[in-house]
Amino acid sequence: MDDLLTEFLTETTEALESLDQQMVQFEQDPSDMDILGNIFRLVHTIKGTCGFLGLPRLESVAHAGENVLGKFRDKVLDVTPEAVTLILKCLDTIRDLLGSLEETGEEPEGSDQELIDELNAHADGGNAAAPAAAAPAPAAAVDAAPSANEFGAPVAAELLAEVEAASAGGVVAASDDQMATEATDDGAPGGGEPQSNEFGAPVAAELLAEVEAASASGISAASDAAMVADAEAEKEAVAPAAAEEAKVPAAPEKKAAPKKAEKKGEAGGVAAASIRVSVDVLEDLMTMVSELVLTRNQLLQMVRGQDDSEFTVPLQRLSHITSDLQEGVMKTRMQPIGNAWAKLPRIVRDLAVETGKKIELKMVGAETELDRQVLELIKDPLTHMVRNSADHGLEMPDDRAAAGKAELGSVVLSAYHEGGHIIISIVDDGRGLNTARIIEKILENSLATETEVEAMTDQQIHMHIFKAGFSTAEKVTSVSGRGVGMDVVRTNIEKIGGTIDLKSVEGKGSSFAIKIPLTLAIVSALVVECSGERFAIPQISVLELVRASSETENAIEVINESPVLRLRNRLLPLVSLHDLLELGEKKDEVAEELFIVVAQVGAYSFGIIVDRVFDTEEIVVKPVSPILRHIPYYSGNTILGDGSLIMILDPNGIASSSGDISGQSKDADAEAEAEARAAAEAGNETSTMLTFRAGNEELKAVPLALVARLEEIDMTTAEKSHGTYVVQYRGHLMPLIPFNSAHEWKLEGRQPILVFTDRDRSMGLLVDEIVDIVEDRLKIELSTNVEGLIGSAVIDGRATDIIDSGYYLTQGFPDWFGDNDGAFGTGEVVHGSKKVLLVDDSPFFRNLLAPILSVAGYDVTAVESANDALKMRDSGVRFDVIISDIEMPDMDGFEFAEAVRGGGVWETTPMVALSSHATEKDFARGREVGFDDYVAKFDRDALVDTLSGVISTIVGPEK
Repeated sequence: MDDLLTEFLTETTEALESLDQQMVQFEQDPSDMDILGNIFRLVHTIKGTCGFLGLPRLESVAHAGENVLGKFRDKVLDVTPEAVTLILKCLDTIRDLLGSLEETGEEPEGSDQELIDELNAHADGGNAAAPAAAAPAPAAAVDAAPSANEFGAPVAAELLAEVEAASAGGVVAASDDQMATEATDDGAPGGGEPQSNEFGAPVAAELLAEVEAASASGISAASDAAMVADAEAEKEAVAPAAAEEAKVPAAPEKKAAPKKAEKKGEAGGVAAASIRVSVDVLEDLMTMVSELVLTRNQLLQMVRGQDDSEFTVPLQRLSHITSDLQEGVMKTRMQPIGNAWAKLPRIVRDLAVETGKKIELKMVGAETELDRQVLELIKDPLTHMVRNSADHGLEMPDDRAAAGKAELGSVVLSAYHEGGHIIISIVDDGRGLNTARIIEKILENSLATETEVEAMTDQQIHMHIFKAGFSTAEKVTSVSGRGVGMDVVRTNIEKIGGTIDLKSVEGKGSSFAIKIPLTLAIVSALVVECSGERFAIPQISVLELVRASSETENAIEVINESPVLRLRNRLLPLVSLHDLLELGEKKDEVAEELFIVVAQVGAYSFGIIVDRVFDTEEIVVKPVSPILRHIPYYSGNTILGDGSLIMILDPNGIASSSGDISGQSKDADAEAEAEARAAAEAGNETSTMLTFRAGNEELKAVPLALVARLEEIDMTTAEKSHGTYVVQYRGHLMPLIPFNSAHEWKLEGRQPILVFTDRDRSMGLLVDEIVDIVEDRLKIELSTNVEGLIGSAVIDGRATDIIDSGYYLTQGFPDWFGDNDGAFGTGEVVHGSKKVLLVDDSPFFRNLLAPILSVAGYDVTAVESANDALKMRDSGVRFDVIISDIEMPDMDGFEFAEAVRGGGVWETTPMVALSSHATEKDFARGREVGFDDYVAKFDRDALVDTLSGVISTIVGPEK
């Protein structure tokens, strides 16, 4: 049973329950037009919905009932007990049909024509009971003197009525001569004289013969007294039945199915499976849960650091229950984002008619859920952006045809979860943004000077469309052109802690990405300290934490009297929280060691300088006090576990204080891009590695991007399940996997672990010591056959074993990669000089596969999106083989392959598809768009074998 039908059954059952009571009230007070109007609307809604869902039998019954109610409303009919009874029977029939529909999922067979006829007859002003009441008429005739014919003999009333009807129709009774002639022709006895009874009346020969036969058998005729007595008895028996029949309309022909439905309804059907709850009740419940979270945090703060506290275990249990309760309450507030998209198809259709364009709206991920409060706040921004894409973005059909595009333009609206937030993208295949026109408007509105514009990238120029009053429309239409839209969109999205990003290629289309939190009530935040004051920064905006000092590579530089951080070949603008919030005298000198919170707002990244970093906490967001609302750097406040009241920082406001959000240095970006390209061409791409010791004194390393967290767990909390040690970690059981089988388990004390996380699963790898985090080129010098190791490399000037993360992940979860494969193995070096491009939006899989391909002898360059890969193609970088994931946002693997095969330096480069879906249909689609082979994501061995085969057969051996 689909959701639409289930919702119809629930709502209609609720409506019927109220209708019974309201009909009785209306019968008692027919002048109450409010009740009548409500009853009429409910029945009308039932009829209309049945028509929409294709339920003709239900629709017919409801329509007949609606006719009678309409006559009541128009005061054409009087409200009588008989009419109310008829309506109630109509409602009962609807209820029975709904029961059968709920049980079988289909409307039952049968007809309700009798009931419909009675309802229609009553609506037409007739007496619905008249047809049924006609039955006792013959019995009632006994009270009067019986009708007699011309001979004085009693005649049955039915026969008399039949004779009168014939006479009225012009039929004349036969004469005596005609009857005598007919009798002679038929061979009647008596020489043609008709036989007569005791009254002298003629009698049919057949009847006379039958009477004589009965007399011969000893049966005598009944006396007049006996006949009267029989008539009285028949009258008494027939009259009550006739009266009952007059009151009760005929029931539907098929009764078996409704009876079953009634039984099911008593036990609890679809309607009983859900209840309607006021939004205010849910809001109050959410508020109480928020207070419970605060109390939980306070209790955990009290026992933090007291390993031997008797409250530790109960508080852990309380924490888990609170988290489950919080999650449950959050689910009651969740609604599919499709609810906010419901009006968009109609809007796009009307826009297409108005502008003469051919527009197709595709909606993907409508079932993605988010908090109803957030949903209400994004409805208007989404509507405006879709209208803008259709009006500004898509060209007229003739223009599209001239540009080599299909006349039908498309706007793709999609939504998906990513971490604790939702990404909504709006992509069109239109003309893209006119960069030259935007620059013209920037200079015309004095938003920037020519020198500043020259220093901007195209993306930074495009971001100016979000400025207030900015519009490039040639003319103002009913849809757009007034310049009051995109700035409001951005403002509304930032109000709920979201960000918006824009990418556009002239002639190809535009893509907007909106990142918003799942909920506004309880969020995860990083607690920091500056000048003795603590603040919370929403985790959704935090990218990473960096410790900067003169002794590390992450040194702070000063450019134009502004501090910047060179982080991985990019210049990161820094904001001093101390100076921004005026927490004391301005510091002229930069401290030797600083903690920097790297945050991101849209495509703009910057660093916030703080004194200390504490931990992440789930905080309850409270609104900012009116006295502080004029300060743009705060988005709310909260209470910490120790009872302290702290302010929640607004990264959007802080980013604005560092200058124009779109004003990052073009030179720094260009320099970083050139360096990255040069490194890729030279095969010198570096990776951030976490080094540690486990099992012995030899250094081990794993790509840092694979490690979700570094933790120290209390071994007294470890438990055993199916022979494996596990701990309760963030609401789930996390298996603990030792680095080697000879590991000696501790029963108490703290144990360092590396936590690997993918979706809702985590695995903890036990280590002896965490050494350092270093950035170096990852090149496997020596391969090995040891399980759990890929090989050895030189990391930070020291020989280091690179571990095979996949081996340990499958120790904890055999189906981590979707298949029960074991260790990866050694992977022989096949084509040492071949360069591989790996395109995958998942950082986890990029960092997992890169070392595996490296140990197989490939120089690997990894990028996170198809668009990034195409930029490398356009800049002339060449590869021997391309590996691409299929499921990626913005541009999936199939579209990427089509773009590659469409022209450019990679047009003939071998391509291998990588996906978690590996059906024959997927294989066929992959070959159709240009992939040379297709490998399942969980089959790591097959990936290396396929690469070897593809390079050998298509690229050819090395020369």
